[in-house]
Amino acid sequence: MTDGTPGAPAAVAPIKPPFTWASAVAKVRMAEDAWNSRDPQRVSLAYTEDSLWRNRAEFLHGRAAIQEFLRRKWSRELDYRLIKEIWACGENRIAVRFAYEWHDDSGNWFRSYGNENWEFDAAGLMRRRFASINDLPIAAADRKYRWSAPGPRPQDHPGLSDLGL
Repeated sequence: MTDGTPGAPAAVAPIKPPFTWASAVAKVRMAEDAWNSRDPQRVSLAYTEDSLWRNRAEFLHGRAAIQEFLRRKWSRELDYRLIKEIWACGENRIAVRFAYEWHDDSGNWFRSYGNENWEFDAAGLMRRRFASINDLPIAAADRKYRWSAPGPRPQDHPGLSDLGL
């Protein structure tokens, strides 16, 4: 299955609810990998057409708004690298914690910490996403995410708990 875009990578069928711990962990990693691609189109395909978001103090509705938000985000948050970790899951909901590193156009580095609550439809697309995020300035020497980007975190790279984050 593809998204219809010439040259686009084949899309993976969504993992559908009800979630087990293992399927929720896999769903979280798929989301992390998509976000680390920094491809707004690819990321938006994981959400329903009418998905509702709260990201910090910004409220979004629908895939077009999600794509525009992500274009703005990744034009400001340079060299973005993200790690997500499952916190809890239920029948059609998953809670995650995450941290990502990035720098601004002046070379100032940050690690942004947050929590997300996700709700999915029966097809496995996210219909609601609520994110709370805080930014911490860090020295470049204190970065912990150093894999080649954009692209997925290597399988052998430590996760949040392993990094003490």
